[in-house]
Amino acid sequence: MADDRRRLLIIERAYRGALETQFADVLYLARELNRQQGGTDILLRGLAVTYAAAGAGPAPAVTVGSRKLETLPAPRDSVQSLLDHGATVWAEEVDLAAFETGPHWLRPGVRRAGPADPLPDWSSYRGVYFL
Repeated sequence: MADDRRRLLIIERAYRGALETQFADVLYLARELNRQQGGTDILLRGLAVTYAAAGAGPAPAVTVGSRKLETLPAPRDSVQSLLDHGATVWAEEVDLAAFETGPHWLRPGVRRAGPADPLPDWSSYRGVYFL
């Protein structure tokens, strides 16, 4: 019997490197797992809750010597792509408190993981992965 349950991906650390991850960052991995493995739920914790902020934010770029690199990951765009492709994305409410500036701070579609909207039981997932 095939196991069609979803996987839970927990992302706690935000923006680990730029040049090293310009072609494949942690949210790229999440998108591919969602696409290839039959669905994922993503829980953003710690600084990673900033990935779910509404608005475009600054365009990621870095200058190295005289060369400007503009092919860096855009985490907010990646979260939107996950939502668009059926992933459920939660942001830990406790960690949101450190960054929140208003009621519409979160990107539409991102759920708050807290007392009002608790995560499903971890044992209901096919696997739980810390990325």
